[in-house]
Amino acid sequence: MPVWERSSAARVVPPARPRKLAKVPFVELADGRLQGVVSSGSDTGRVYVSSIAAGTYAFACSTNNNRPCGGARGTFCNHIRALVTEAVLQYGAQRVARYLKADTSDPEPDAHALVAAMTATRPAPGDTSAAAPVFSRFLRHLAYLELDPATGPLPEMQWFPPTRAAA
Repeated sequence: MPVWERSSAARVVPPARPRKLAKVPFVELADGRLQGVVSSGSDTGRVYVSSIAAGTYAFACSTNNNRPCGGARGTFCNHIRALVTEAVLQYGAQRVARYLKADTSDPEPDAHALVAAMTATRPAPGDTSAAAPVFSRFLRHLAYLELDPATGPLPEMQWFPPTRAAA
């Protein structure tokens, strides 16, 4: 194992299974929510920021311009369902269920079982205020794709602890 992997403060967990990034380019388990960016099925220039709160399953879905999703009326829209499906591919069903505190009768649930268990509780629509920070993190991740490959440190990653003693 290279030195930088042993000294890194953040552990990188490989995806449970490879996934395609065209429909859901960004998914994360953070801030007490499953949240991410989902591409629009009808407009290539539009994306939706979707989220599900852990425990309550309060859901939110809006465009990157803070316009509400037309399909999220009282229940999960297709964007949220796609987000759960991709989260299961990225993190594994057990980890997603554990994070969202979703109880399923199946010991090895799939995305459909997770969505069914959460919708059975009749979750309420949630607050869309998290959309801006989630979309901002997505854009920051996209910026890394534009960087040339290099082995030197990135200034914005300097929050990692130093690996050697100061002189």
